Amino acid sequence: MHDTLADLWFRLLNLCRKEFLAVLKDPKSRTILVMPALVQSLLFGYAATYDLNDVPYALVDDSRSAASAQLAAKLDGTGVFRRVATANTPAAERHLVDTQQVLLVLHIPRDFERRLHAGEQVPVQLILDGRNSNTAGSAASHVAAVVADFNRQWRERHGGGGAPLEVAVRAWFNPNLETRWNLMPGLIASLSMLQTLLLTALSVAREREQGTFDQLLVTPMTPAEIMLGKALPPVCIGLLQSTLILLVTRFWFEVPMAGSVVSLYAALALFTVACVGIGLAISAVAASMQQAMLYTFVLVMPLMLLSGLTTPVRNMPALMQTLTWANPLRFAIDMVQRIYLEGAGLAAVRHDMVPLLVIAAITLPYAAWLFRHRLV
Repeated sequence: MHDTLADLWFRLLNLCRKEFLAVLKDPKSRTILVMPALVQSLLFGYAATYDLNDVPYALVDDSRSAASAQLAAKLDGTGVFRRVATANTPAAERHLVDTQQVLLVLHIPRDFERRLHAGEQVPVQLILDGRNSNTAGSAASHVAAVVADFNRQWRERHGGGGAPLEVAVRAWFNPNLETRWNLMPGLIASLSMLQTLLLTALSVAREREQGTFDQLLVTPMTPAEIMLGKALPPVCIGLLQSTLILLVTRFWFEVPMAGSVVSLYAALALFTVACVGIGLAISAVAASMQQAMLYTFVLVMPLMLLSGLTTPVRNMPALMQTLTWANPLRFAIDMVQRIYLEGAGLAAVRHDMVPLLVIAAITLPYAAWLFRHRLV
């Protein structure tokens, strides 16, 4: 006697209900679902920032003139640079940098003002602590901007030669170059992936450990139906967690959203399905919940590092860039950031959706094969 479609849906709904109850009935499980995503999104939003807010520096002013005092005052007035020392000898400069008391040393030469009045080009030495290259590069850019503004004001007041070169910079999609605008949309996919992978990986392993797996096998449901019933709840929970982080990003940190909510959730749904396929494969292999958790945490760190969330993929070695093609998080972050910040549609991010479809098309059948293999 063949099952009707209504019977199939009835069994799937019952299994989904069982999975939701197993996850949500325990107060500790409910706390784990909500609190980590909320706390991590707040921590990343506040603490994980590459914005330059405080740069301790030392000044070496051999000129001791009104012009050098004007340049130093412009640097101090930015609110970014904080003068912590005034050095007089090369040894003092070296000590300040070696002991990390300062990030940079600004050295103004003795004939600074005389050469400015003579219309000559004056070299100003900048000594940077290169142990943190990103911060040092950002600090050098800030100093260059201050020097360029000083040059402009000096020419306006005292005249000079031909108009200097002017670099006009315009930042698209993040006018103020705030790290939070780049980081928080990426976390919508990243943080939800952690819970989705873990819940999916624990689903079958929990049944084996609690001794209910054999009872599940004697039900009229086929292995494919069991797999589908195990997959749907993590997809729903993953999307709910993405919603939580989206609300924090949009309304707490006030990062404006330029794209469509429908496009964003379509991209997130595809990404979540791909993650569920990986989680089900882990669940089918793991013999216990401890193994499932271990496999998940071992896998999560490489996925995060190779995602492009903090380090651009194009800056990685060629081998690492090749490995990222098997990482669904890489494509999800690019999709979410483009939809959220640029206002891109699904057609514009189709080059990210195709790899996710391929990953899902490989991992889900592979997980089903592993599942059937473990039943034999």
